[in-house]
Amino acid sequence: MPDTLLGPMAFARVFVDDLQKARLFYGMMLGLPQVTATDDIAIFDTQASRLLIERVDADEDPEAAELLGRFTGLSFVVADAEEAYKALQKKGVSFDGPPEPQDWGGRLVHFSDPSGNILTLVELPED
Repeated sequence: MPDTLLGPMAFARVFVDDLQKARLFYGMMLGLPQVTATDDIAIFDTQASRLLIERVDADEDPEAAELLGRFTGLSFVVADAEEAYKALQKKGVSFDGPPEPQDWGGRLVHFSDPSGNILTLVELPED
């Protein structure tokens, strides 16, 4: 085992402008268990790490507007991208198109949360 000071990544953060809508989206629509919440954050368990949703107010902090509605780089692994895509569409999740095969053998599809942040479902190739 390598000698390192760093442990596993504990959190990934996504900034939102409406925490209540985000809590419903990530908890009810995506089915992630909520661990804790305050007036400004909600933490969800993703099984691998925790997802921290943080409310920012662009009216109070104009620089915060840059944190909303962007590509997050966060990918959620699914067993079947097409099945997950259809199930989440039925719940009202907004996708940019259907799952697409990738050169590396998997399939990807992007979707947006209520604040416009772009997330990804990824179906990994079979070994």
